[in-house]
Amino acid sequence: MCVVDKSNSKGISIVDTTLRDGEQTAGVVFANHEKIAIAEMLSDLGINQLEVGIPAMGGDEKEVIKSICKRNLKPSIMAWNRAVISDIENSIDCGVDAVAISISVSDIHIQHKLKTSREWVIENMVKSVEFAKKNGLYVSVNGEDASRADLEFLTTFIDAAKEAGADRFRYCDTVGVMEPFSIKDTIMKLYNRTKFDIEMHTHNDFGLATANAIAGVLGGANYIGVTVNGLGERAGNAALEEVLMALKYVYNYEVNIDTTKFKDLSEYVSKAAGRELPSWKAIVGSNMFKHESGIHADGALKNPKNYEAFDPKEVGLERQIVIGKHSGKAAIINKFMEYNINLTEDEANMMLKAVRALSIRAKRILFDKELVQLYNDIKKYRNIG
Repeated sequence: MCVVDKSNSKGISIVDTTLRDGEQTAGVVFANHEKIAIAEMLSDLGINQLEVGIPAMGGDEKEVIKSICKRNLKPSIMAWNRAVISDIENSIDCGVDAVAISISVSDIHIQHKLKTSREWVIENMVKSVEFAKKNGLYVSVNGEDASRADLEFLTTFIDAAKEAGADRFRYCDTVGVMEPFSIKDTIMKLYNRTKFDIEMHTHNDFGLATANAIAGVLGGANYIGVTVNGLGERAGNAALEEVLMALKYVYNYEVNIDTTKFKDLSEYVSKAAGRELPSWKAIVGSNMFKHESGIHADGALKNPKNYEAFDPKEVGLERQIVIGKHSGKAAIINKFMEYNINLTEDEANMMLKAVRALSIRAKRILFDKELVQLYNDIKKYRNIG
């Protein structure tokens, strides 16, 4: 387990689905060499299981999954399947050691998507699980749209999966409609009724994916599905970096992951996906440890803990004091000390006024060369005067 609750030694496994659900982001396609590189980076990070694709797609998809399997990476390698025997046969052909078998469990999906019955859903799920187990695979049964499913039926579904030999149940908040308080209560009820391993797979339609994933753990789930940068269908999934750092710092879990690799991983996945990494992105965004506001910059200079939840080095970032409209005198004095220039009180006040004026005109923070030019202009003006 790469995450452990210090209070009771309960382990939580991290399942990364960047190469499956992450790539299902509209318009995102990873080249085969990029999928292999991402798999290797996630393995180096210490992730427990990688969901790497959909073998039933055939062609390049099967070939890259086979290539990943042949690399003998540290994590378990999982493939995604419908509750269809031929899908599982394709997964077996790729050499994966685990399969996710997905089928809809909400009445909305059963009636309007599958156009069938609850009984049909359970029957096909059981057949698929039994076939996969006969072939020696680890099996996760995915309840698609579980968050809108009837709780009694969900209990029956999980019990049937357990009896058929499944190893865990993936609770999918497929359209991202849950909130932390109710999802914790729901997972607690499901776990107490079934005593079965539960994975949280949460979507971010209301910006609650990370919170919902962690709430599920507090309710009894012991697996969390994530993607790098929160990539995924529509608004995405719970973000790997957010989930792990929140567990470590907000909930005091022991996280046996090399978090210093987060920045490089997030940037690589961002480029491979053709999706710019926002500067304001939680945990790995470039603004995470960038201070401009006078009060904040002064506080960070005195003691970084005043305005930083953790050391930037933990995620591969660096602290930056930047100069702009909202800067204060202390930040400007500190900045010029980097150039071996000790500003006088008068010079600092003049620089502060000039910095704010130029920053407003430029509508951005200022570059080092601009600061030096301002300083030289002020000195020249004073000498002339």
